[in-house]
Amino acid sequence: MPVLSTDRWKIDYIEAGIGRRVILIHSSVSGNQQWRSLTDALKDRYRVLAVNLFGYGDTTPWPGNAVQTLADHADLVLALCSNSRDRVFIVGHSFGGSVALKAASRLGHRVAGLVLLEPNPFYLLSQHKRQAAYEEAKALRDHVKQYGAVGDWHKVAERFADYWVGEGTWERMSAKRRSAFLEAMPPNFHEWDAVINETTTIDTWASLKAKTLVVHAAETKRPIREIVKLFFDACPHWSFKEVVGGGHMAPLFQPQLVNPIVTEFLDSIEASS
Repeated sequence: MPVLSTDRWKIDYIEAGIGRRVILIHSSVSGNQQWRSLTDALKDRYRVLAVNLFGYGDTTPWPGNAVQTLADHADLVLALCSNSRDRVFIVGHSFGGSVALKAASRLGHRVAGLVLLEPNPFYLLSQHKRQAAYEEAKALRDHVKQYGAVGDWHKVAERFADYWVGEGTWERMSAKRRSAFLEAMPPNFHEWDAVINETTTIDTWASLKAKTLVVHAAETKRPIREIVKLFFDACPHWSFKEVVGGGHMAPLFQPQLVNPIVTEFLDSIEASS
């Protein structure tokens, strides 16, 4: 995989295809390999760039003494766009959806289309007094912070996996899958700061010029469900699509449900441009 070096970071990414750039931003505790099937679906007509965020793959780990922001991650996306002024598409899942929002706001008119798969800007729940949903997300954050601070990643990973995928997920995992999950867990310690401390108002997100699609699972977790409702109410000009089955992690475990929605949306914008 190529690595882009800036004056501050090394950015690891996958590149495939030729055409308009599509930037893919993965979820927490994942990595750019989650986009293999979507990359295959797009690469015959788009130039796909799947970035690894801080601490994943060969991208520079986040320095532990600094508080991470969405803007920091957006810098990685902007770096992948720095050698061209062409308009791009951005697709982000979960934490990657929050990063995608920030990157789109920084790139402005250069973003032709934005796809948010189960985005997790949890701070919006606090801003809009969705207290029960916010406390549910914050309880998971507190668990990650408490046990991650002392290096008990096994305890962090078990609750994280069971929350997002379903009760008993960790217990059913193979030893190989557990090992990979544990290795990918530490960056999440800092990612919570980015999605809890952000201050951008929903009206600012609503003012984005890019055509935007939000995809969510019918059976998703309450914090995500209420975030999607906030966007639905504030952004009537956006498109929304509900997927039945797969839950929050459908882009990874049920890509056949999500990929056709993403490709159809991008193709429709490309055809009209």
